[in-house]
Amino acid sequence: MSPRNDVVLAGERLTKYFGGSPALKDVSFRVEQGEILGLIGPNGAGKTTLLNVISGILTPSAGRVLFQDRDITGMRPHAIARLGVARVLQTPRPFLSMTVLENVEVGALFGGRDRRGKTSTAVDQAEFALRLMGLHDKRDHPVGSLNLQEKKMVELGRALAMGPEVTLIDEAMSGLNPAEIEDSMRLIQRVRDELKVTIVWVEHVMKAIMGAAERVMVLNYGQVIAGGSPGEVARDEGGSRGRTGSCPCSGT
Repeated sequence: MSPRNDVVLAGERLTKYFGGSPALKDVSFRVEQGEILGLIGPNGAGKTTLLNVISGILTPSAGRVLFQDRDITGMRPHAIARLGVARVLQTPRPFLSMTVLENVEVGALFGGRDRRGKTSTAVDQAEFALRLMGLHDKRDHPVGSLNLQEKKMVELGRALAMGPEVTLIDEAMSGLNPAEIEDSMRLIQRVRDELKVTIVWVEHVMKAIMGAAERVMVLNYGQVIAGGSPGEVARDEGGSRGRTGSCPCSGT
């Protein structure tokens, strides 16, 4: 992709304490428009805590979060989502009494933006998201009939149907087999390319994150210990520790 200079999301010296232990400590980052930023590190490194702070699930003990130069620190999750920051959780939480289409339509009804620049209904946006996810042929199926990968794609489709500027993804590859990982990795890249959406992606499957992200940030013990292109992080000693080490601290 062509070089970008528009910072859409930033964190400034974010710190989060649980009791007396810091799950995040002075974490700063910048994400440019249309970029895929990968967040990696051992269990307990603070990755999910960082997503929770960005999305408003947690309020930082110190520091601030900026979205399109607006301070969104401490705002409620629904308000941050309406501004254009969507969240995809690690474990799918579909509405089991609803169809695949109805599940994704919920996102369109909540967000109400069409990133294609068109005037469209919630159903139009949901159907577009399902086509992008490769699930349009199952639009009328009960969501409970889907396999794990398909349920994860419904979660991603519901987030994208909101028309977000930024999508936060937490371990999209967890529980998937190698073929599903390859398919999901290509899908995330296609989402970025077609919708020009910015993606911040926490992942433990190194093949996926190193193959899809343009930049990678490594967390360990709640601190940033390395960052750069996937190649740079792979060669960095701190990045290697973050990929393979363990972290007995409060954040995840």
